[in-house]
Amino acid sequence: MTTDNFSRRRFLQLSSIGIASTRNLSLTELTLFVGTYTSSTSEGIYVYRMDQLSGELRRVGSAKSENPSFLAIDPRKRFLYAVNETSTGAVSAFRINRQTFALEFLNQQPSQGADPCHLVVDDRGKSLLLANYTGGNVAVLPIQHDGSLGPASDVKQHEGSGPREQQKGPHAHCIKLDRSNRHAFAADLGSDKVMIYRFNAAAGKLEPAKQPFAALHQGAGPRHLTLHPNGKYLYVINELDSSLTTFKYDPAKGTLTAFESISTLPRDFSGTSYCADVHVSRSGRFLYGSNRGHNSIVVFGIDPRSGRLTLVEHVSTGGNWPRNFTIDPSGRFLLVANQRSDNVVTFRIDSQSGRLTPAGQVTQIPVPVCLQFL
Repeated sequence: MTTDNFSRRRFLQLSSIGIASTRNLSLTELTLFVGTYTSSTSEGIYVYRMDQLSGELRRVGSAKSENPSFLAIDPRKRFLYAVNETSTGAVSAFRINRQTFALEFLNQQPSQGADPCHLVVDDRGKSLLLANYTGGNVAVLPIQHDGSLGPASDVKQHEGSGPREQQKGPHAHCIKLDRSNRHAFAADLGSDKVMIYRFNAAAGKLEPAKQPFAALHQGAGPRHLTLHPNGKYLYVINELDSSLTTFKYDPAKGTLTAFESISTLPRDFSGTSYCADVHVSRSGRFLYGSNRGHNSIVVFGIDPRSGRLTLVEHVSTGGNWPRNFTIDPSGRFLLVANQRSDNVVTFRIDSQSGRLTPAGQVTQIPVPVCLQFL
C-alpha cells in the first residue's frame, strides 16, 4: 500500500470515528416542549433539552401562544400543534427548526368549540383530531403540505350528562386513535362515556362505529385514556371519582368491553383529589396515573395475559397539582408537570419493578400542564 493510500484510508477511519462521536454526543440530549397556561409569568410554549444521563433540563427557547395547554407533534417530527384553551377556542400550528429547536408560527384555526384541551395527529400526518371541553365536541382539522392547518373538515357534537356538578352537559376531554388509525376514542367527562368513531383518514371524517360508545359507571368523569402497546386493552382514568377503568378492545370490530375498575388512591386517603393523566410504559408491564390533590403518581403492574392491574406504589410528585406527565423515549425517566407549584420533577424508572425514584432534578417552569418529547 502506498503512503498516499494509507493516509487516505486512515483519514477516512478517523473521520468516521469523529462522525460517530458527534452523533453520540447529539444523542445524549432530547428535546422537550412544555405547554402552559399563560399568565403574567408564563410566555406560552417552552423548549428544553434533557440530558439522558442525569435527567437535567436546560432551557433553549420559548414561543408565545395563548394557553397552549396541550401539545402534539406530527409523525415526521416537523410540526408542533397546540390547543389555545380559551372561550373562543383555537389551535395553533408551528414549524420545528431541527437545528435550533425553535418554533416558527405557521397559522391558527378555530377549534369549533370552547376550551379545547386535547389533540392528536393521525399516523399519516394528514389530520389533527381535537377535543373541546366546554364545547362538548370533537373535531378534525386537515394538515396542509406546509404543516399549516385548514378549516375543520368534521365536527361531532356530544350529548348527555351525569350526576355530578361538573357533568351538567358533555365535556370532551381527550381523543386518541388506535394503532391501525381506523378508530378514534373520545373520553367525555360530562356524559360518563368513551365515544367510538370510525376514522376516515382519506376524507378527514369521524364516522359512526359499530359500537357508538362505551359507558362508564355514573359519576366517573372519564378524562384521559391510553391503549396498551399490544392493542388489546384500553385504560381510562376517571377524574371525578379517582378511578381507572380497563376495557378489552377488539380492533377488528372497534368495540370496547369494560371488565375492571379500581381506585387510584390509597385506602386511607380521605381528602379531595382528582385524576388527570395516564400512560402505559413502552414495555407494557406498568401503568402510571396522576392524582391532583393527593399529589401523587400511582403505579400499577399489568398482567400481560389479562390486562388486569395490581398496585405497586404511590409516589409524591414533589409539587402541587400534577396534571400531565410523560415518559421519555428511552423509558428510563418519568417527568411530572406540577401545575400549581410551577415545577417539573424528574423521576427515574426501575425497569424491573416499575417503581419511581426522584432523579434530583426539579425545574421551575411557570404553570406547566403538558410535556411533549420530540
